[in-house]
Amino acid sequence: MSDPSLLIRLAEDDDDFILSLVPRFVDFPLPAWRRRHECIEGIRDELLRHLEDQPANSHLFVAEDADGTRVGFIHLQRTEDFFTGRGNCHVADLAVAPAHEGRGVGKALLAHAEQWAREHHCQLVTLAVFPGNERARALYEAAGYDADLLRLAKPVSTASR
Repeated sequence: MSDPSLLIRLAEDDDDFILSLVPRFVDFPLPAWRRRHECIEGIRDELLRHLEDQPANSHLFVAEDADGTRVGFIHLQRTEDFFTGRGNCHVADLAVAPAHEGRGVGKALLAHAEQWAREHHCQLVTLAVFPGNERARALYEAAGYDADLLRLAKPVSTASR
């Protein structure tokens, strides 16, 4: 159940707020082969694409406190489960404004995702998180999320021999 003092609504004219939180997605130790500026640029471009094009399977929600201050957002995508073909809800992005951390905003946004998933007959709510993002991992684990698949990576040289 989400915090009753928070209003979680569809994003409308919230592009600047949402994009201002993009650096939060790399505010922790990244894998050695990831460059912070490349991650920020990629995330920003993808969010901007979803904000501008509004694909049918993409849903952005903004959380506001009782004073109407925007405190966080969540980006949900309707996906198809590889193994079962059933519908899933994927949390593509979730960010809380730094001044509002530790106040239950992330928990409320996850609860919203789960309710949305139930209403849309999804089998699972999925998400991905960098191993170094300990704060987000703690939130997800406390909310009952567990590993489903592990994505492993190894950089390879593209230099010619």
